[in-house]
This record gives sequence, structure tokens and C-alpha cells, in this order.
Amino acid sequence: MASNKTLVPEAKAALEQFKMEAANEVGVNLKQGYNGDLTSRQAGSVGGQMVKKMIEKYENDIKGTK
Repeated sequence: MASNKTLVPEAKAALEQFKMEAANEVGVNLKQGYNGDLTSRQAGSVGGQMVKKMIEKYENDIKGTK
């Protein structure tokens, strides 16, 4: 079962900002709070962009660059 609980509560604001940046990059207009009016495609593109950026950061970290 999926959970939207933040594992590190102190990171909640940064994660929200990260989500907004990813949405902006793929052209999805998110608003603060409820975004249940998004299509599955829009929500998926935001999540996919977030994962893409996290993988890119991890690869750069293990490579030793920033």
C-alpha cells in the first residue's frame, strides 16, 4: 500500500519545492494544496520528472561531481 507520509518531516518544505520545480519543467501548473483535478498523465509526468532528477543527482554524486 502506498503512503504519502514524509519519512523525514524536516524535508517536507524542500520536497514540496522540488515537486513544484519538476511540475514547472514539464509544463504542469500545480497549485498549493489539492491538485486532484490533474489528469493521470499530468501527475505521472511530474512524478517521472522528479524521479529522473533524483537519479541524475545520485549518478552525479557517485561519480563525484555536482
